[in-house]
Amino acid sequence: MPTDRRTLLADAAVTVLAESGMRGLTHRAVDRAAGLPPGTTSAYLRTRDALLTALVRRLVALDQAELEEVGGRTPVPRDADELAAGLLAFVERRLSGDGRRRSLARYACAIESVHHPELREILVPRDNAARQAVQDFLAAQGLPDAAERTVTLLTCVDGLVFDRLVNGGTVTAQQVHRLVSAALR
Repeated sequence: MPTDRRTLLADAAVTVLAESGMRGLTHRAVDRAAGLPPGTTSAYLRTRDALLTALVRRLVALDQAELEEVGGRTPVPRDADELAAGLLAFVERRLSGDGRRRSLARYACAIESVHHPELREILVPRDNAARQAVQDFLAAQGLPDAAERTVTLLTCVDGLVFDRLVNGGTVTAQQVHRLVSAALR
């Protein structure tokens, strides 16, 4: 559990947003979710913009930490099957437990960023060890545009996550293999 009060509030805001949507994200709802007295959130994060910014920064920090950890302990895939298996594991993490909560909040923030460019700046995908492993694999296959293909492949994987969150169902290994095959063509 985070000891820093702002981190605690940002984590609670992620939960509120995932469970109640953008309209349910209020200072009072965050206070309740954090188990803190009324007015605590507004004392630390005075405006809704400050609350959203703290929430988005926390989401990005959590995502980056996860991707650095996964990428740091996973070598560059040896073949397309290994890459597909790694991507499928990533998708499954994004669709369950804490990953699901963060995914729901992230997509809500992405939509909100259309009207708040300062949020979009924070949400821009970052370089990380996992992304680099995908790019290194594609480059090792002799693809001259490995960086572009990495962005396209990971955007498609993100689209699968979004679709399953909205429409339900699961992502199959076959679907992920098709995306990897397309990236290698």
